[in-house]
Amino acid sequence: MVATVLKLRYRVLANTLARRPWQLVGFILSSLWGLGMLSALVAGVIALSIFQGQEVASVVVILGGSLLLIGWVVGPILVAGVESTVDAARLAPFPFTRRQVMAALAGAGITGIPGIVTMLAALATVILWIRWPLAAIVAVPSVALGVLTCVLASRLMTELSSGLGGNRRGREVVGTLVLVLVIMTGPIMLGILNLLDSAGRDIVTRLQQAAQILPWTPIGAAWSIAPSVAAGDGLLALARTAIAVATVVLLWIVWARVLDAAATSPRQRATKAVAAGRIGLFGVLPTGGVGATWARALHGWLRDPRYLRQLITIPLFPVLFAFLGGVDGFGFLLSPVIAALVLSIAGYTDISYDGSAFAAVLATGVRGRDDRLGRILGAAVIGVPVIVLVAVATALIAGDPARLPATLGASLGILFAGYAVCAVSSTLIVTPVAAPGDSPFKSVPGQTAVSGLLVFLVWGAVVVLALPAIVLALIGVASGAEMWGWLSLAAGLVVGAVLIVVGVQVGGRMLERNGPDLLVRIKAFPT
Repeated sequence: MVATVLKLRYRVLANTLARRPWQLVGFILSSLWGLGMLSALVAGVIALSIFQGQEVASVVVILGGSLLLIGWVVGPILVAGVESTVDAARLAPFPFTRRQVMAALAGAGITGIPGIVTMLAALATVILWIRWPLAAIVAVPSVALGVLTCVLASRLMTELSSGLGGNRRGREVVGTLVLVLVIMTGPIMLGILNLLDSAGRDIVTRLQQAAQILPWTPIGAAWSIAPSVAAGDGLLALARTAIAVATVVLLWIVWARVLDAAATSPRQRATKAVAAGRIGLFGVLPTGGVGATWARALHGWLRDPRYLRQLITIPLFPVLFAFLGGVDGFGFLLSPVIAALVLSIAGYTDISYDGSAFAAVLATGVRGRDDRLGRILGAAVIGVPVIVLVAVATALIAGDPARLPATLGASLGILFAGYAVCAVSSTLIVTPVAAPGDSPFKSVPGQTAVSGLLVFLVWGAVVVLALPAIVLALIGVASGAEMWGWLSLAAGLVVGAVLIVVGVQVGGRMLERNGPDLLVRIKAFPT
């Protein structure tokens, strides 16, 4: 059964790559990147085995294996999303037992490109123990145990982030909480390292201490078995083997419970009874094409988790920079600008979020410029107050309110430039996006490396158009003269308003011309 599922998985992959040349290019590039990293790792392991002793090799293997496990849990979330060609939801209609489903999912994880590269990289560490033959023999099953731990932990995180298969609102809440925890992992780890550093320990001592502690945790137990054998401590190796095996068993049991919860709590559509005549924001905002689009866009910013998750990350930027450099650092004052840069392109493919419902927009005959302006107003009602609040809060907390005009000028200049660029880009770019109730970590079929590069292209256009406000803000910060800060704020507002007017006009004409083609491309996306 597992072999059949894996064959189907690779057949789907081959058919997808054959139909989509750019996705094939992305697949080849990612494969070459993996081979390059693997080659560099093997070369490093060989050099380490020749020039270093057992103690250094042990520290490298334990820390490297622990980081590998963390990378399997966090890496797919931050880089590309969880691969979803084979998942529990797709296997649910078939008469498989829970154990068969779990075996198929685990096999899919191990035989994917990340799993193959991980297994080969882990097996390469056997070279380190050639001078200790017994340790080299033990290293083979122990690294297999470590790779299995990586796969099971990644699959468990996938299920947890999907909200245990319950109703859509539950999945959205759980997925958002997991996203926040993942984003805050870096500052938390950095804070721990800062605490150790404050105790007067150098980096080498901290790494050695970490290599002594991690083997007694589920993170590093499997990777410390061979080092223990090489050190001649058989009892210690047995103890750490017990921890590693117990970790795998516990992950398997918890994963099984999560899958059971998903099976007994099927996905449901949320329903809500609304009194007759109550039409929410559509009855509050102006009528006409602009007002209706404004109401619909604002409803998305307030209710759609794909927009809400972007808003949630905004206040995390000051927290992140506070961990990195303190509240008196330049990065903390710069955090509103970074937040504005992220929020500015939230709608660079907003028509993609409409999905097939974009057909209703075309059917209503709303003018292109009305649609563009309505979407910008919906984003601005939320985005502008958020950025202003973050800028004011960071300036007051840092005790430097004199820099507030410069910070606001650069932030608002970037935000308005982003609205103008997105008014045009979303009439040209549509990409596969997650459905409203999907996990934020789930990769979407049809996404390619080119789609990711387009984000940076849009960002580049935003920065170029916002240069007047940015340059004046930098001059104000460097010189300390408040006048430049106020000029930056004026430039951000005036130039930003002009850019929005131009973006609405240009984007409106392009939407009227490209609308039907965009709908055809959206409907052609794989599901």
